[in-house]
Amino acid sequence: MFDDAYAGKRVLVTGHTGFKGSWLTAWLLGLGAEVAGFSLDIPTQPSNFEVLGLENRIRHITGDIRDLDGLRAAFAAFKPEVVFHLAAQALVRRSYAEPAVTFQTNAMGTLNILESLRVTPSVQAAVLITSDKCYRNDEWVFGYRETDALGGDDPYSASKGCAEIIAKSYMKSFFKNGPRCATTRAGNVIGGGDWAEDRIVPDCARAWVKGEAVNIRSPWATRPWQHVLEPLSGYLWLGARLLSDPEGLDQEPFNFGPAADVNHNVGEVAAALARHWPGFTTEIEAEACVQKKECTLLKLCCDKALAHLSWKAALDFEDTIKFTAEWYKTLSKALASDMFVYTAGQIDRYVAQARAKGLAWTR
Repeated sequence: MFDDAYAGKRVLVTGHTGFKGSWLTAWLLGLGAEVAGFSLDIPTQPSNFEVLGLENRIRHITGDIRDLDGLRAAFAAFKPEVVFHLAAQALVRRSYAEPAVTFQTNAMGTLNILESLRVTPSVQAAVLITSDKCYRNDEWVFGYRETDALGGDDPYSASKGCAEIIAKSYMKSFFKNGPRCATTRAGNVIGGGDWAEDRIVPDCARAWVKGEAVNIRSPWATRPWQHVLEPLSGYLWLGARLLSDPEGLDQEPFNFGPAADVNHNVGEVAAALARHWPGFTTEIEAEACVQKKECTLLKLCCDKALAHLSWKAALDFEDTIKFTAEWYKTLSKALASDMFVYTAGQIDRYVAQARAKGLAWTR
């Protein structure tokens, strides 16, 4: 798959200890890449990075993307050929408590990545992951396109808008002769191994394990939920195409999300998970966070990814929920050493379903 673009390639993943980063790292290992990860810390306990035993499978580098000298040194030592940048302060509510850290990490950290790319001749392609929240949210009923206005009211969203602007400036000013670079924006992702705070699936998993009811703070918030492997397939395919054929892709932003009609609110996600977790119950939070504004509707138009990459989501909502619930259920009864094998098996199942639908990256 992915035109065998990653076999034998040196690939650097920033934020590899996080939820999406750990899944991407596991997939890259399965594709035959030599992987190095650069991350500040293990962001959660439990941690998917630790559950999968990734530290012993890759070159694990502890570092802060806000530290330009340390980042440059890591690039110089590993000499990556491909870079996936996922390191971030990724939580909206935390951005209210730590706005300066959020901007320093997401905006200036991205600048440091770009500066490291600029001075590292080994890099051939880079995929920079921001967020669907980089768009100025006007509560539209239709999906945001890559040409729509950037920005947001909360510090997290604004920081991701800043990251996009910085990336475009660097690409246009310094990357005309390489490396080939693109930014990506993905909607809300769920899947096994997510333990972050203020996210519905980890909250449900923690409550289910303890036999407690999960507290739902915004049951009406509607999102285009997708399994974590969906955008990762887009990132990997985009990276592969940047390596082989930059026509129409280099220095471009791309959205990756589910079909336009796959939108469910938080309450519906919790109810769907409950069908797979007997005894699981929920309760609605008494007071909404009135001053901590979070959008009630945000979805992406992914026509550009379909047109230029022949990419689209492979799983429907029910399969997305099933994949997620099965991972947590397996973790609850499996030895930790088994979870890397199980996770690789889920990737194989996902690829099989994508291949059955004839998706271009599977050929």
